[in-house]
Amino acid sequence: MTNDDQTSITLGHALADALVAHGAREVFGLPGDFALPLFSALSAHGGLPLHRLLHEPAVAFAADAAARMRSGIGVALVTWGAGALNMVNAVANAYAERSPVVVISGAPGLAERRRGLRLHHQVKSLDSQRLVYREVTCDHAVLDSAERAPLEIARVLRSAREHSRPVYLEVPRDVVGHPCARVTPLAPTPWDAAAALACADEILARLATALRPVILVDIEVRRFGLEDKVAELARRLRLPVVTTFLGAGLMAAHPELVRGVYLGAAGEAAITALVEDADVVLGLGLIPSDVNLGIAVNALDWRRIIDATERSVRIAYHAYDNLPLAALIDALLLRTTGTPAPAPAPAPPPAPALTHPATPSASSGVTPHDLVVALDELRRRAPYPLAVDVGDALFAAVDLAPGPLVASAYYATMGMAIPATLGIQTATGQRPIALVGDGAFYMTGAELALATHPGWDPIVVVMNNAEWTMLRALDGGPSPHYALPCLDFAALARALGGDGFTVTHRAELDAALARAHETRGRFQLLDVRLAPGSLSPRLSRFAAALAHARDRGRTPAAAAPDRADRPAPTVGSTYTSPHP
Repeated sequence: MTNDDQTSITLGHALADALVAHGAREVFGLPGDFALPLFSALSAHGGLPLHRLLHEPAVAFAADAAARMRSGIGVALVTWGAGALNMVNAVANAYAERSPVVVISGAPGLAERRRGLRLHHQVKSLDSQRLVYREVTCDHAVLDSAERAPLEIARVLRSAREHSRPVYLEVPRDVVGHPCARVTPLAPTPWDAAAALACADEILARLATALRPVILVDIEVRRFGLEDKVAELARRLRLPVVTTFLGAGLMAAHPELVRGVYLGAAGEAAITALVEDADVVLGLGLIPSDVNLGIAVNALDWRRIIDATERSVRIAYHAYDNLPLAALIDALLLRTTGTPAPAPAPAPPPAPALTHPATPSASSGVTPHDLVVALDELRRRAPYPLAVDVGDALFAAVDLAPGPLVASAYYATMGMAIPATLGIQTATGQRPIALVGDGAFYMTGAELALATHPGWDPIVVVMNNAEWTMLRALDGGPSPHYALPCLDFAALARALGGDGFTVTHRAELDAALARAHETRGRFQLLDVRLAPGSLSPRLSRFAAALAHARDRGRTPAAAAPDRADRPAPTVGSTYTSPHP
């Protein structure tokens, strides 16, 4: 058979070709016996570099970060049972935050399944893992037939791209080498262009009569590669732009448009007022949640919010279904074609630049504010993308100058930042910075042991205060439950193959970061000893807002309820696309 013959390749080769055709550029994985045929097939294919990590959650975190930075798919390859089930939490994070990670799991072969014996790594049934992953993916398939595999692969990979969510492919190990037809990508799911234009007209009519309109952007704008188009729309409409917490860093290429980050009662008063006092909010790609939109004293009125997401647009009491966010933005741009695109409406006076105290003391300790200042100064020297872990690191990072940022700001799982830097550097070629608390570092910091092998050399800043600081802040009092041992992370870095520096006062920060910046080829770690009890201003405000809500007997609910809890569309006013 020739290479042009539709059956001249194996299922493993067909899968690798399809991944490349759908935008994959590498695979992150951890070997296991059921997955070894897939590892061999991908290695033989040669078109997808295979990067190994030490623990399955890190595999998914790295693939997730690569997907976020590229606005495309990331690939995580693991074995069945003990491997894939160990990765569920990290994939759940990708699902919650709209990141298209393709989970590929090797599995017991068809012959093994027919023997009737329980197999190692089996939980309940041979189908248990698929059923678990059904909850954290938008599409899935078990490739147990090389004849059906091409269509199933095409469908699942299209779902990943269209919905920007994880998908799951399970491959029995004795099917990987079976002859298989090539995968032909499927056409996009149909949508109604007339509905997109009608929706755009309704939105523009509402904005035209608004006195205080604002655009609120969230992470789906980046997932679908829409930042430049949204910036152009904001210029044409002369509307201010605010991001959510999860969307911090969005539209960094258009800083003149972005007023700040909305965090409800936990945010800056001027930004909170800009959103909560608006009579029309054009919400683009919002993920409504407590942390993402802030603990709100004045809950947002969703009757004033135009809620445009992945595949639907909701306006007050009616909805346009099966309308992709990208299609809506294109329709809005089409309807405003010819509209002058002047400079945006005058912005409020800029906030004072962050600075150190005039004469930093050698013994005054390091605060999160000091870190923000020092990192901003470093990022003026080079465009470092950021991976930030959950906790005060994430709240502090909101005050950094806008730039590419990966974080679990909504799902809020710990341990993402270190493996995310490896995914970022793989996807972009840029050297990243990880800002991580000591608690999160304990979870995935050992992945740095592999950093020297593929040429990864991130700069890692550990906020070391021997505790889970966010728990202390949110609990509001002393407790033994958030205490941690104070590890010498600088010594650990050297043991793992990198360089480590201990920073105990403000005067050492700039020198340590400068050394890290100048040293390439191995990772650099700063073990930053924080001043006891220090918090970032944003975490302090967030904790105060949460305490205020509790003291008043209110449930600290999200600024926006779940979409299922919003006013139901009225019968007769709901637009439903005729396409499925």
